[in-house]
Amino acid sequence: MQDPIKSVLSGDFSKRKFLMFVITALLTVIVWNLPSSFFGIDGLTVVQQRVIAIFVMAVLLWITEAIPAWATSITIIFVLLFCVSDSSFKYFQGTEDQYGKMLDHVGVMACFADPTIILFLGGFVLAIAATKSGLDVLMARTMIKPFGQKSENVLLGFLLITGIFSMFISNTATAAMMLTFLTPVFKALPASGKGRIALTMAIPVGANLGGMGTPIGTPPNVFALKYLNDPAGLDLGITFSQWMMIMVPLVIVLLIIAWRMILHFFPFTKKTIHLEINGELSHNWRTVVVATTFLLTIFLWVAGKDLFGINANTVAMLPIAVFAFTGVINAKDLQEIDWSVIWMVAGGFALGNAMNGTGLAENAIKSIPFGAWNPFVILIIACLICYALSNFISNTATAALLVPILAVVCKGMGGTLDMIGGTITVLVGIAVAASGAMCLPISTPPNAIAFSTGLVKQNDMLKVGLSVGIVTLILGISILIVFGRLGVF
Repeated sequence: MQDPIKSVLSGDFSKRKFLMFVITALLTVIVWNLPSSFFGIDGLTVVQQRVIAIFVMAVLLWITEAIPAWATSITIIFVLLFCVSDSSFKYFQGTEDQYGKMLDHVGVMACFADPTIILFLGGFVLAIAATKSGLDVLMARTMIKPFGQKSENVLLGFLLITGIFSMFISNTATAAMMLTFLTPVFKALPASGKGRIALTMAIPVGANLGGMGTPIGTPPNVFALKYLNDPAGLDLGITFSQWMMIMVPLVIVLLIIAWRMILHFFPFTKKTIHLEINGELSHNWRTVVVATTFLLTIFLWVAGKDLFGINANTVAMLPIAVFAFTGVINAKDLQEIDWSVIWMVAGGFALGNAMNGTGLAENAIKSIPFGAWNPFVILIIACLICYALSNFISNTATAALLVPILAVVCKGMGGTLDMIGGTITVLVGIAVAASGAMCLPISTPPNAIAFSTGLVKQNDMLKVGLSVGIVTLILGISILIVFGRLGVF
């Protein structure tokens, strides 16, 4: 019997990261101890000022990457619990109401099991089951057939299929799987031609854009949906089907535009491609369970609320439960779930919870004249900041920083947002901007995977990523404004 691989504790030390961490800690302490009048928020309590300091800490840690992004989220929750909650050290709690309203510690811990996180978890479990059963290979093989063997059409096929998969499966897993299918194709294409670059770029572009199609497609969508539907906040009741009704057509249009752009930059010299996707479907009763559950889950996500009164978060428990008690997934499979992403999302939720739970959001709305701000300026600036940041740091971290702030801003602006379609336009616009950021290999995991093949240069990625990103911002925001003003979304 082979001995299990032992995990060894590393002694690696980065001076740059340590310096960034120290600077972050110093700035956090400074903000923590500034006079309350410095912030210009009437009635600011000590506890609320601590939340502002923790927010500053989160911004600096996420941008500098002094520690991993998921570790920043854990740090946020840790500091909130130990310094801001009603279960913190007595020194931080003071006497009754001495420092202001303390944060409910149960609410902070509940961020790890927020209903929106369960929704995201359901998507991860579906992806694991589809891969394990070979259903993903069968779907890819079936879906690529109608596109024939013409090179341009095969490229379009890969863009659309990658996009569709990314709506329900992690875009990282989708990119890795689709590039595996392309490996034998690369051998048949001339090394001097640009066809290899075109096909390779189709994967990250398709994965990044496709993620916008559903609420579970990418973490920024999860953040937007969480704050739009939060009963203690905006409580707009956006359903899974409402999101898809607007975003899926937008994704398809963007993928077709991206197809033409990629062909413009990297035309094929070989006009036909013989494509053969290898992989076997597991022929047993559990595969039937996976296929049936997959279809039923998607159906209930789309129509469950209207037909049966079941919301999308509840539906997400269906695949988790069915695959668990039928043995489709086991304890080892759970290790494949990207828990770091889930922890990152939980940290973002905890920040928002702190802003609302301590009364900071309410005080900010009363003190800052958000209603006098121009909605178009707010929308454009917010989306540009999100787009710029998401090209350099995790789009999950970017959404975690911007969405809670913008939710407060939008609430304060009230009816003035109607001219741009309401709060939905701003928060979903952030999700669109985050998904459209794909200029560099570090921008998204699919970009990194494509770059690692060695077939794509950074300049190639920049050309396509910047062009597609700009179109995504312009078209995406325009569509959101139009449908928002029509009251469709």
